[in-house]
Amino acid sequence: MYKIPGHHHISMITKNALMNNRFYQNVLGLRRVKMTVNQDDPSMYHLFYGDLTGSAGTELTFFEMPIVGRTVRGTNAITQIGLLVPSFESLEYWKRRFELLDVKHGEITSFAGRDALHFEDTEGLRMILLNNNGLVIPEYWTAWEDSNVEQKYRILGMGTVEITVRYLERTARTLTDMLGYVEVDCSENEAIYQSVPGQAFGEIVLKQQEGPSEKPGRGSIHHLAIRVKNVDELRHWEEQVKERGFHSSGVVDRYYFQSLYFRDRNGILFELATDGPGFTADSTVEALGKNLDLPPFLEEKRAEIEAKLKPLD
Repeated sequence: MYKIPGHHHISMITKNALMNNRFYQNVLGLRRVKMTVNQDDPSMYHLFYGDLTGSAGTELTFFEMPIVGRTVRGTNAITQIGLLVPSFESLEYWKRRFELLDVKHGEITSFAGRDALHFEDTEGLRMILLNNNGLVIPEYWTAWEDSNVEQKYRILGMGTVEITVRYLERTARTLTDMLGYVEVDCSENEAIYQSVPGQAFGEIVLKQQEGPSEKPGRGSIHHLAIRVKNVDELRHWEEQVKERGFHSSGVVDRYYFQSLYFRDRNGILFELATDGPGFTADSTVEALGKNLDLPPFLEEKRAEIEAKLKPLD
């Protein structure tokens, strides 16, 4: 029986790649590990931020859509992203940093049983810094030493992800019956699921909320990708998706990883993505994120693609 070893990445929409680039590098201290384009629409940037190499489970990715409108919040959407930090002291550091840099944030509180600090980026994307409290993290997560944030306070990687749905049981069944997540806590309108026992890097909170569905725009979350180790496992999950009657993309070669996309009964878009080959498929570790990288099938269009993109540095 294959098991999901945690989150892989999470993808969002930005209206302004330049502003986005500044926030995630300069404010959050993440490394831009890949500057590429949306493979389905090469006219837009696709930016990846994470640890030293953009390890699975550390990646925040953004599609730039300059004409996108504002997000109208609602249900049937991925609504908040947890980011792990080492300690409670880290939360105090980030609260001071957000005050200094005029980042919208709340007070230190709790979320999914962990100390938490809620904040938003410049486009209203909702995120939560979570105290990992010394718990184990994946051994391959590797700190980026050139971050402008001190190591003892740095963001480690992805933590708990919140999904808000109209019918909680529909998404719950997808997580438990198909993907093997385990329910670890439940109340009337909320439940917590883990793919790795006790660990936030594979944790999802489901919240039930009635009302209209979210209208996505800038600062909205497009999809959550979860980890699979290799293509053989991905083929297994492809069969599981088909057996349960979900429409899927089939296996898609994204060059840096192989992927499979499907929507659950609430319309939540999930991706299953392999760990490799990774972002060093076309770059040295030292050069990651510094130049526009294109998958081989787009390389012949480089001049045309570059002409449509505004420089970020």
